[in-house]
Amino acid sequence: MAELERKHGGTPVPTEWTYAPAPESRDIVSIRDRYGLYVGGEWIDPRSGKTFATIDPSTEEPLAEIAQAGPEDVSLAVAAAREAFENGWSALAPSERAKYLFRIARILQERSREFAVLESLNGGKPIRESRDVDLPLSAAHFFYYAGWADKLEYAFPNRQPQPVGVAGQIIPWNFPLLMLAWKIAPALAAGDTVVLKPAETTPLTALLFCDVLRQAELPPGVVNIVTGDGSTGAALVDAGVDKIAFTGSTEVGKAIQRRLAGTGKKLTLELGGKAANIVFDDAALDQAVEGIVNGIYFNQGHVCCAGSRLFVQESIYEPLVAKLERRLTTLRVGDPLDKNTDVGAINSAAQLEKIQELVASGVEEGAEIYQPPCVLPEKGYWFAPTVFTNVAQSYRIAQEEIFGPVLSVLTFRTPEEAVEKANNTPYGLSAGVWTEKGSRILWMAQRLRAGVV
Repeated sequence: MAELERKHGGTPVPTEWTYAPAPESRDIVSIRDRYGLYVGGEWIDPRSGKTFATIDPSTEEPLAEIAQAGPEDVSLAVAAAREAFENGWSALAPSERAKYLFRIARILQERSREFAVLESLNGGKPIRESRDVDLPLSAAHFFYYAGWADKLEYAFPNRQPQPVGVAGQIIPWNFPLLMLAWKIAPALAAGDTVVLKPAETTPLTALLFCDVLRQAELPPGVVNIVTGDGSTGAALVDAGVDKIAFTGSTEVGKAIQRRLAGTGKKLTLELGGKAANIVFDDAALDQAVEGIVNGIYFNQGHVCCAGSRLFVQESIYEPLVAKLERRLTTLRVGDPLDKNTDVGAINSAAQLEKIQELVASGVEEGAEIYQPPCVLPEKGYWFAPTVFTNVAQSYRIAQEEIFGPVLSVLTFRTPEEAVEKANNTPYGLSAGVWTEKGSRILWMAQRLRAGVV
């Protein structure tokens, strides 16, 4: 309880406002000591005989032993997917495939709290985000593609869409379940079968999803889950699949593209980003600050389209930065399972080391760093929300994807200068524009080299 003081003999008022802990219970989740591979609708032990531990990044507590799939295990999974594709799934009526997708979506909704807790436990993201963003969107994707399953001829007029075959899918650790939904739902709707490899650090929700497949009575082999590190992903790329869908780092994406060149396999890549938020002097600053904070500190900055570069018109630079720094002092960093937490744990020791190295380079190159006063937990992987000012375009923090809660602030004078600076990056995933003028928004959107503005 906050201490009370009486002001002029009136009603007692608190001397400070503090949040009481509001942890979400872990009891709803049952985690096995050891997980195998999900192949052909069954759990099997890895032929490689190898396992690795997956942990809670907020405490470094081991959660389970996970199978390390080798090339032989991957080949088994691909063979199971091929058999399922050729012996029923691809020939199944689209309306029947849709029924399975509807079932999966409904089961995800029914078990959403269980999945949300596990997502935060294994990934470090705040429970509010897992509960209010990841799970609703995951279920929504299965609902959406269930609706498209028997309407594909309308999506591709004057063409007859055909299934591709077996899709090898490799997903990242920042949105484990949502990325799974993005990959699996459209593939099943189109009549393809799947071999999916979740990220090494966040396999648990993908493995729990196998139980959803059992509940939905999905035919064996239609979806197969193989776990492991980068070598497992490489084995999947080299396996006899018809398509690879990869979401992850730009470097790995380039390596996969080189590997598949000339093979005839189809490939889709969704890689890194260094998105620009551009704030003009006529923008509503308080509203812009909320958008900036959500754009970079959501999910600890582990977002490919995070607004990690902020371009501010010179005339409003000082008031905007002051408002931004004040807003950062209200962000709560801590236990991912606490419903009051705004910024959770960094996903892994390796990612924390990368963030620390790039932040150190920013300080060394001459940028000014601001971090709000906050006490970080002693155990686990944590990094305070960070803002860099006096940043030059050439600094590494303005050029390289940090993938953490770090914002670089730069300035501009004219719209033309803002466009030139925002486009000065090898990335082109997204951008944001803050202004009251619709004509300026359209003018900027036409000139920004970004897929989404």
